[in-house]
Amino acid sequence: MSSNTATTDGSLEWIKVASANELPEGRVKTVTAGTKSICLSHFDGQFAAMDNHCPHQGGPLGEGSIERGVDDKCWIRCPWHGWDFDPITGKPPGGHEDSGQETYAVDVRDGEVFIGLPQEPESPTTVSDIMAETMTNWGVTTVFGMVGHSNLGLAEALRKQEQKGNLRYIGIRHEGAAAFACSGYAKLTGRPAACLTIAGPGATNLLTGLWDAKVDRAPVLALTGQVNTQVMGPGAFQEIDLSSAFDAVSAFSQTVLHGSKHAELMTLALKTAHIDRDVSHLIFPDEVQVIEADASAKPGGPSGRLAGHVMEPEKAVLDDVVAHITAAKRPLIIVGYGALSGMPEIIELAEKLKCPVVTTFKAKGQIADSHPNAAGVLGRSGTPIASWFMNECDLQVVFGASFSNHTGIESSKPTIQVDFDRSALGRFHPVDVPVWGEIARTAQLILACLPDSTEGTDQLPELAERWSIWREEKTRRTGDDLGQGINSSLLFATLSELVPADAVLPVDVGNNTYSFGRYFETKPGQRVLMSGYLGSIGFSFSAAMGAWCATQEDGEYKNRPVVSVSGDGGFGQYLADFTTAVKYNMNITHILLNNSELGKISKEQMAGEWQVWQTALHNPSFAAYAKLCGGQGFKVTKPEQLSDAIAQAMAYDGPAIVEIITDAALI
Repeated sequence: MSSNTATTDGSLEWIKVASANELPEGRVKTVTAGTKSICLSHFDGQFAAMDNHCPHQGGPLGEGSIERGVDDKCWIRCPWHGWDFDPITGKPPGGHEDSGQETYAVDVRDGEVFIGLPQEPESPTTVSDIMAETMTNWGVTTVFGMVGHSNLGLAEALRKQEQKGNLRYIGIRHEGAAAFACSGYAKLTGRPAACLTIAGPGATNLLTGLWDAKVDRAPVLALTGQVNTQVMGPGAFQEIDLSSAFDAVSAFSQTVLHGSKHAELMTLALKTAHIDRDVSHLIFPDEVQVIEADASAKPGGPSGRLAGHVMEPEKAVLDDVVAHITAAKRPLIIVGYGALSGMPEIIELAEKLKCPVVTTFKAKGQIADSHPNAAGVLGRSGTPIASWFMNECDLQVVFGASFSNHTGIESSKPTIQVDFDRSALGRFHPVDVPVWGEIARTAQLILACLPDSTEGTDQLPELAERWSIWREEKTRRTGDDLGQGINSSLLFATLSELVPADAVLPVDVGNNTYSFGRYFETKPGQRVLMSGYLGSIGFSFSAAMGAWCATQEDGEYKNRPVVSVSGDGGFGQYLADFTTAVKYNMNITHILLNNSELGKISKEQMAGEWQVWQTALHNPSFAAYAKLCGGQGFKVTKPEQLSDAIAQAMAYDGPAIVEIITDAALI
């Protein structure tokens, strides 16, 4: 029960903790006064109060019982190991003057129970306080996590930062959702959010989401509790070797110890996350979290710790690039997710060359499909337009792409590859001109060095014709109906029309994703987020929570709408965290394609000439579930319901699910 201060009388602060009728005769309960947990007891017509923590192992006395001894004397018995204490004096049976529990004054006024506490001195600054302030100084403004017994000291430091207005804390239902939310936030903003867990299972639940961030180059900070250092090693409750568990997934992982340079540890963790665009991890043993910081300890920050990141290719390399482009008749620009920050310069280059721009699936939306130079997505999730121009080109100019199998960039074509990551150049096969440089600056330099005219043809009329052919085909497909649900072409045509131009669109993994890549047409300003290289089912809604937090902050994405897309299999992974979205009134519209099947897996089984096996799903009504959680839900079973349901969901101020019964065969 939450307490409230009533009066201050001399040196005591009297705090209301309960109504007298809440605690029957012969019972005990736990109450909170200020920051103290107290065992309140009612016996023989009187109330008494003592410290709630048994001195043996910290057992909660307020969950114990009142027992009468042979002399009819009352004792409070600890529920864990049966230790007894006198409710008035706090002494154990036969106790010495210096043993037992601290007791507190009690006063019953007008049926309300008050406890008198000495006025608390200002709490000392802990190492967690220093590290939490360093974290916010580095610009970490959002923390997703679960408070638990092995991170309480750190959680208190985060609470203070939230109270000061320096961060927003989102309490999640599953730590995996916290890691994916951090990944989504980082992919959208380029900045890290933090995830907080306890030791053991809480920490290990982060790993999938952290791997998603790592392989997609998204900066994340993981903060995990740990057991006391004095019991590490023999195998304490919930102890695992977190250093080893996080070694592969993190670029920086350190345990915070008594003698650590605490602000420096946090600074190095965040510097690594920023520069390497990777996962940093700090382990906080329980007792270290509450150590009083040295009086000289000061929080750190980024000032003087980061240098500029603009790199230019050598002149000879640039000359080689210009010579190849100038001689090409049908150049094609291919952009990957790594080219995100350089898109204005790349688009300007494409306009100069009058050539198409295709994207990898992960880079969908980086050039709007409505742009005259856009040719859609290349590869398995792509369009026939992109495939056509890759087949017809005589030079591929690739910016920030990894050449993954899913994308299918043609290895036999003459290729210029530009990347800021030197190890990415020619990673899978040799390229004609590998170019190491910051992408925006390199595109700018290429454009500046190109002559007024090149050998290239104007491919834009052909591009417009190919779009016309594809859109006619998509329109024909909108009428497909096998009686098993709504087809993907119609669904994503409707979504393309209704989703605002400034929307953020986290998408999941599965048939829904392939259809999104193929049929959804992006508008200028839209941002698509996905689990790219990990391809993790369950990404989209958790990432939408991270994206929503970014839209509540000043900056490029402030107040933008968030519309996420998943299948029923993906949403089911972390569906409990829909209640998190309700709790924090996150304005997220979730488009859920429900075919009661892991449709992509069924398709793969059929393609491999296996029997379709164990891919069917038993689902609730997701629309009804959304309403039960306190949000809004709409269920679509007929094409004529589609537009209204999506429009109503997007107009709803809060989390809403549009459950659409779809046909797994019509993707």
